[in-house]
Amino acid sequence: MAKDIKAKTAEELLREERAEVRDLRPFEYYLVAIISIAWALFQLALPSVLVIDSTQERAIHLAFAMSLLFLLMPCFKRPKKYLGFLSVTERIPFIDYFFAGLGAFTALYLAIFYEGIAMRAGAPSTADMISGTILVILLLEATRRIIGPALSVIALGFTLYAFLGPYMPDLIAFKGVSLSKYLSNITNSTEGIYGIPLGVSSAIVYLFVLMGALLDKAGAGKFFTDLALSFLGRFKGGAAKAAIVASGATGLVSGSSIANIVTTGPFTIPLMKKIGYPAKKAAAVEVAASTDRQLMPPIMGAAAFIIAEYVNVPYIEVVKAAAIPAFASYFGLFCIAHLEASKLGIEGLPREDIPSFWGTLKSGAHYLLPLAVLLYELIYLRHSPELAAFRSILLLFVVIFYQEIRRAILEKRGVGSAIKSGFLIIRDGFVQGSKNMMSVALACASAGIIVGVVNMGIGGMISAVVEILSYGNIFLLLIITAIASLIIGMGLPTTATYIVMASLTAPIIVEVGGLFDFVIPLMAAHLFCFYFGILADDTPPVGLAAYAAAAIAESDPIPTGIQGFLYDIRTSCIAFMFVFNPELILHNINSWPQGIMIFIMSLIGMSSFECFAQGWCFTKNKLYEIPFFLAAWFTLFHPGGVASFFHVDLSMKYYFYPLGIAIYALVAFLQYMRMTAAERAKTRSAV
Repeated sequence: MAKDIKAKTAEELLREERAEVRDLRPFEYYLVAIISIAWALFQLALPSVLVIDSTQERAIHLAFAMSLLFLLMPCFKRPKKYLGFLSVTERIPFIDYFFAGLGAFTALYLAIFYEGIAMRAGAPSTADMISGTILVILLLEATRRIIGPALSVIALGFTLYAFLGPYMPDLIAFKGVSLSKYLSNITNSTEGIYGIPLGVSSAIVYLFVLMGALLDKAGAGKFFTDLALSFLGRFKGGAAKAAIVASGATGLVSGSSIANIVTTGPFTIPLMKKIGYPAKKAAAVEVAASTDRQLMPPIMGAAAFIIAEYVNVPYIEVVKAAAIPAFASYFGLFCIAHLEASKLGIEGLPREDIPSFWGTLKSGAHYLLPLAVLLYELIYLRHSPELAAFRSILLLFVVIFYQEIRRAILEKRGVGSAIKSGFLIIRDGFVQGSKNMMSVALACASAGIIVGVVNMGIGGMISAVVEILSYGNIFLLLIITAIASLIIGMGLPTTATYIVMASLTAPIIVEVGGLFDFVIPLMAAHLFCFYFGILADDTPPVGLAAYAAAAIAESDPIPTGIQGFLYDIRTSCIAFMFVFNPELILHNINSWPQGIMIFIMSLIGMSSFECFAQGWCFTKNKLYEIPFFLAAWFTLFHPGGVASFFHVDLSMKYYFYPLGIAIYALVAFLQYMRMTAAERAKTRSAV
């Protein structure tokens, strides 16, 4: 598998991720475009003019995703000797038209016959069972085509377990379910396929993905990259620092790690190599920055919206909880870029490679307006995410037409051509947004099968098994959860990994933490699963983001993935830290000065951690300096833990912040003096 991926270009990987494998004929292209645009218009109507039941909304959402997927993605990506009709890429074969229609009908079955199904809840008719069975089969096949076999296999495994539970060993035995009960829960209710994940995908996530696609088609991705280069390019390791900022900003636009890399990587990776970064490290910086984009508020990954539903809090509370860990993580990567540049003796970019800051800002400032409105709606007005996204998209339409009319005037073209260009950009954005959304919608629906089976009664048993495996130890439980997330996440998208792991482990993390007198907020447990689902994106040997970046950098993908994973160790440490110190997610912190203090201390602590991880501060670390960097990091991230260790009252814990800063400053000063002495000795020897 790795060999096959390695041979592909970054663009080919992106095309596969977006299900753009087939070369469509003209009428097929128009068919796909019509379905995609209809999906976009349906989603835009929901927060504005269309009022329908949430279950029917989810069914229609899934029907669009199923029909598009079967039209765009063949059963096999490579020709098969005896099943060639299942790998056709030059047209859409009849069988996939059939699957697209059947998939759409079975997805819509719940919406079409909603009243009758509600009247016979728990006692499905023969038609209900036939339709439900076909839906499960086609959904798992559609999911396999777009994101690989892992999620489908896991969902199938849970399904088999639901039926074979009575025949399992005593430790994992389960009373089992009948076919009618299984289908009632999974396909005829909101406990399975049509559950919370698909509901969030339909109500919220689509609009944010659509907004990103429209920004991308309008040219915002290049603007963010140029703006970051113009501001940071002249500093030490400027190309890498610009890549980090550009990837964080472009994450608002791209919608996926691979798309992020393909957008920013062709500009930033060659520049990093030009100023002296090895190809492997240049690609790894881009990988780490692009995978971590889902951490950054206010538009985080799709799983963040699901967290809000599972924890039952407004989305702005998820943004608040994620703010300090996210900025600390990105600041840590910024430190990595600086320390790597220091080790390699890399300076900033040449002046000719740095765009004009004011010129760049002037040419693309209009892209910032929809994002500003989004922030205003979410943070100040406290509107729902879907309403905030909808209004931002409306403004984005105006921005697109303004951009095209302005461009036409400068190029002395007619306004009519500009209006036509604006409509074409919006059309392309609608089509791209729908294509980008297929994997999210299908992953949420398939993960709903797993959640539905867990809710049938095996959740408590699984939690008990997990607790037994961890021997009731909270530290071991977190390590098991982290490793399981990384392994499962190799084959699943972040959203699906989060849903699976949070359903199985988040409640038990809170429960076991209580046994050890650790007050672990449910938000912290869910964010822990979310963080390790993100880290799985660049976990070798499967992390596709590493293959995409390596293809651009012309480096070996496996070492690139390993280097990117090593860069992301900081994020895993942050996840462990906020579980034991919930103040990092601002739990019960309602004071601005207190929150700002915690934020500043976390940045300093992250800087100390990266000096340890990179083996460098002002010069190469001595072995005896390593414990001091770690001590400073731990003290600044968890002063309460240090206070408990020294049996100091927790009300005095913030007095340990100066101690952490002093330890870090002392070691840094000693390194600075050692570096200065070495430079003087070198100068004398040269003379």
